Amino acid sequence: MKQILHFLFAVVLTVTITSLAMAGEGHKKGESPIKGMSKEKLIKLAESAAPAEISKDATIMIPGEDGKLAEARKGTNGFTCIPDVDGMAKPDPICFDQATGQWVNDLMSGAPKPTNTAPGVSYMGQGGWHFEKDGKILMKNEEGAKTMKEPPHWMVVWPFESKAAGLPSMPNKLGTYVMWDGTPYAHLMIYQNPNKMMK
Repeated sequence: MKQILHFLFAVVLTVTITSLAMAGEGHKKGESPIKGMSKEKLIKLAESAAPAEISKDATIMIPGEDGKLAEARKGTNGFTCIPDVDGMAKPDPICFDQATGQWVNDLMSGAPKPTNTAPGVSYMGQGGWHFEKDGKILMKNEEGAKTMKEPPHWMVVWPFESKAAGLPSMPNKLGTYVMWDGTPYAHLMIYQNPNKMMK
C-alpha cells in the first residue's frame, strides 16, 4: 500500500509542477538552468529549500530525462523536496510536508477548497515567484500580470483571513501576510529565511 501511495504522490507532484511551470509561460526571465544540472547538483538544490535538519532526511524528487519527477532519495521524515517549481531563470526549490502536499493536490485538481485536516508547512529557502495585477496577487497567471520575485520564506497552509488575523494581504515591510486572501486557499506567508531559523 505504501508503494502505491508513494507512486500516486509522485504522479501528483509531476502534474503539479508541470502545471505551475506552464502557468509561468510568457513571464519567464530566461530558461531554468536545472535541465543541465547533474543529479548531485539537483539534490543539493532541492535540499537548499529547507533547514538542513529537515532536508537531510526528506524525500528528494528530481526531473528525469523525460521531465517527469522521480525519486532520487527516499526520506524518513514525511517531507519532500524538489529543485524547482516555476521554471524561471532562478530556480525556486521547495520542501513541504504531507499536509501541504494534499493542499497543493487539491489546488491543482480544482477542488473548491483544500482537504488537509492539519496545518501544512513548506519552505522556500531560495525564494519564489508570484504574479500581481491591479494590486492583487493572482492565483493563476494571466495577461498583463507582473512577475514578482519573493525573498526566502516559509508558509503555513491552513485557513487564514487577513482581517481576522490582523495581517495584510500583500507583501509588506513586516514580512508576513495572507496570500490569496478571501479564497479557500488563503495561506500564511512569512518572509523569513528558513535556512537561518534553526542555527
